[in-house]
Amino acid sequence: MEVAIVSDSHVPSREPGVPDWALQRMRNADHVIHAGDFDSSKALADVRGAAKRLTAVAGNMDPRSLGLPTVETVTLGGVEFVVTHGTGSRRDYEHRVAGVVAEHADDGPTVGVAGHTHELLDEVVDGVRLLNPGSVTGASPADEATMLIAEVTDGEIDVTVHRG
Repeated sequence: MEVAIVSDSHVPSREPGVPDWALQRMRNADHVIHAGDFDSSKALADVRGAAKRLTAVAGNMDPRSLGLPTVETVTLGGVEFVVTHGTGSRRDYEHRVAGVVAEHADDGPTVGVAGHTHELLDEVVDGVRLLNPGSVTGASPADEATMLIAEVTDGEIDVTVHRG
C-alpha cells in the first residue's frame, strides 16, 4: 500500500496552492495523510479531491470550521499511524509528539506523523518512530517543498522523501 504523507500547506496565507507534482503523487497513492495547517477550506478541498482516502488533523493555523480532529489514528498495511500536528514549542517537539503517539497507540507496529516545524524528520524518539514530511508547499520557514511516500506492507514501512 502506498501512503502519501504531507503537512503544512498554508494556502493561501503563505503559498498560492498545493503544487501539481504533490497533488499527482497524492492521486497515485492509496491513502493520503495530512498533518494539519491546510490554512483554508480550499486547501482541504484540493487535498480531498486528490486523495482516494484521506486521514487529516487540524493544525494551529486551521479554522475550526474545517471540523478536523487534533489527533487521528488509521491502520494501513498493518501499521498504525497516529497523526497529530505537533503544535507548540520547537524545543520539546519530538518528545511531545512521541508522548501523543504513545497515548493513542494500540499494540503493534506504530508510526507517529506530525507537522508544524516544516522540517523533515524520520527518527525514533522515546521508542516511537516519528515522521514529519516538512511543508508540501515549501511554506516559510521551509527551504523547499517536501512530502513523504510510505510503502506499507504486512506491518513493515519503507519511507522515501520527495521534493518539488
